[in-house]
Amino acid sequence: MNEAKTVVVGLSGGVDSAVAALLLKRQGWHVLGLFMKNWEDDDSDEYCSSRQDLVDVISIADVIGIDVEVVNFAAAYKQRVFAHFLKEYEAGRTPNPDVLCNSEIKFSAFLEHALSIGADRIATGHYAGVRQFAGAFQLLKAEDGSKDQSYFLHRLDQQQLSRTLFPLAGLYKREVRKIAEGAGLHVALKKDSTGICFIGERPFKDFLMRYLPRRKGEIRGLDDDRVLGEHDGVAYHTIGQRKGLHIGGVKGGKSGDSGDHDAWFVAAKDIASNVLYVVQGHAHPALLAEDLRAAQLSWVSGEPPHTHWVFTAKTRYRQADAACEVEHVDAESCLIRFAEPQWAVTPGQSVVVYESRVCLGGGVIV
Repeated sequence: MNEAKTVVVGLSGGVDSAVAALLLKRQGWHVLGLFMKNWEDDDSDEYCSSRQDLVDVISIADVIGIDVEVVNFAAAYKQRVFAHFLKEYEAGRTPNPDVLCNSEIKFSAFLEHALSIGADRIATGHYAGVRQFAGAFQLLKAEDGSKDQSYFLHRLDQQQLSRTLFPLAGLYKREVRKIAEGAGLHVALKKDSTGICFIGERPFKDFLMRYLPRRKGEIRGLDDDRVLGEHDGVAYHTIGQRKGLHIGGVKGGKSGDSGDHDAWFVAAKDIASNVLYVVQGHAHPALLAEDLRAAQLSWVSGEPPHTHWVFTAKTRYRQADAACEVEHVDAESCLIRFAEPQWAVTPGQSVVVYESRVCLGGGVIV
């Protein structure tokens, strides 16, 4: 029997959290399920699947044999996550709401609620791991590298990790689906959810336009300052973006292009003048960066990593680990220098630092 008797599992209605709850029940934990409702602005079935997800959660709990509580964190989400999300976009940056959602809602408001009802631990279906080593808790990459979600969890602290279980740490997705199928869980083959945390899959620009007013401006070539087209607002675009510019087929590429008809990419945004700057060709020098500065630092151990040691880092989720050094660390910011230039480093996104399988933490790219 486990030392901690009760664990509250965040059930989303998907296969991952369902199997996390199932495995903990099989291990002898007293498992309670919790379904979090975090979005109410347009709670329709077209883009927000919360109604169907709740139906799935109730079915999952019935099969596993656990009780489920439904908790509404919508006000906290709007205040702690969504308000920051809009403010960042308005400032021309590209935030990562999933990172903030994890630290502020899933592992803060959720954890506080679980402890208030007498639980010892919380658990989720994230693909990541946690272990105690040398008197501290470490956040680890998952065994399934294609599903690893430690990037989104890098802001978790020692107190949060000490209370958290990740039952899927050593499993591959195919194994998780097989376990679910064997247990008779109808979500065994349910499609993985994507899109913004809790908001669902929807046309992103249309969604953003509901909160940030349209402000038309020029799209200019970074190399020659030619006017190439018009945009609806620089806030709707991000560094490295290719689709949705509607300026394809323009000839006259400059240095760094591999052809006159190469695709255009967003390279810079001038908020003050409302100009979107683009370059032609994926390998254009303006899209490559040898270093970056990060602020709003959060280190899992509570202490920054050693400077001038070789680590790896990601500047976006779906990116291979890149060798780097962390320099000039203080309370406000740090410099991260890469061994090879990185493509489309984007202000507002998170840079996350690793030492082998251990996630050390990171910060927001400035």
